[in-house]
Amino acid sequence: MSKQPSKVEVEIFGEYYTLKGHESPEYMQTVAKLVNKKMMEVSHRNPVLSPNKVAVLTVVNLVDELLKLQEQYDNLLQMMDPEKANLSNS
Repeated sequence: MSKQPSKVEVEIFGEYYTLKGHESPEYMQTVAKLVNKKMMEVSHRNPVLSPNKVAVLTVVNLVDELLKLQEQYDNLLQMMDPEKANLSNS
């Protein structure tokens, strides 16, 4: 039997959102706080941007971080399994 979804209200960049998911409310609040922090950073670096452009640039920055972390993770996996690394280098 699956866990009931959690529901939590969060504030991101001055707007309120209701998040619903299978993670804990604390986790969802942490995610929202990180998104808010990243949006504030983008906004402070580019104060003339509209909220929509701040959101898009924030997503671009977060996806960039995600892809770099994924590459680091893949590299670590290859280092842990030399046979796979040798096969992919052939």
